[in-house]
Amino acid sequence: MHIIRYQDTAGAIHFGSQKSDGTSLRCTGDLYSGLRETNEKADIAKLLAPLEPSQILCIGLNYRHHAAESGLQPPERPILFTKGINTVQNPGDPIEIPVTAASSEVDYECELAVVIGKPCRNAKAADALSYVLGYTCGNDVSARDWQLKWGGGQWCRGKTFDTFCPLGPCLVTTDEIPDPQTLKIRTLLNGTAVQDWNTNDMIFSVAQIIEFLSASNTLPPGTVILTGTPHGVGMASKPPRWLKPGDTVTIDIERIGQLTNPVVLETPRP
Repeated sequence: MHIIRYQDTAGAIHFGSQKSDGTSLRCTGDLYSGLRETNEKADIAKLLAPLEPSQILCIGLNYRHHAAESGLQPPERPILFTKGINTVQNPGDPIEIPVTAASSEVDYECELAVVIGKPCRNAKAADALSYVLGYTCGNDVSARDWQLKWGGGQWCRGKTFDTFCPLGPCLVTTDEIPDPQTLKIRTLLNGTAVQDWNTNDMIFSVAQIIEFLSASNTLPPGTVILTGTPHGVGMASKPPRWLKPGDTVTIDIERIGQLTNPVVLETPRP
């Protein structure tokens, strides 16, 4: 199932089932205990991120070619950082370049996002995918100056500004993606491919990541795991390619779809 989350013309929020012809049916039920299609056409006024995450866990430096372009050796264990739930952004809504905590080095990162569907603790790689509800596109937007220069040695500050985690356009259930390690993944910047690779380049597979993250640790339903980005990030370009107002960023993952967001300057607000 291709699950969408949307706001209707009356302002109510629903889940829907997206069909291959582009139409969608409204669903009833719960994302984690089960959704049921109705015969009612979805009244979509605004497409939303396909879920409200309970937490966002991220794996850094998880593609071999990205490690090489960064001049670093592949890690022995997954590198973990987090993004706040405040970072979630809807498809079509803007990525905001920070102005109050000003950054001039904002970067894109296409990532396969994994959604955990049931409590997961001490999973083994052999059965780890049984805890996955589905997959969606993610953009791990990163302020590299805050991440690498001013973050006190931690990445979270540069990763967790508002709007820095667009998700969508839909959540594709595991029956439609039985193997997450065979997916083409791209970033299009203003229509031009700047990242174009495959999830088979991951250093740690989705199953291995879940085993690592769930060791002595419960991953609740709604946990979103960003699984790393392939080579081609703006930071590694010569000269560096930073996002600027007026840009449009599209994350394109095979069998999921395209997640597109414009780029604007932050409008400071309380």
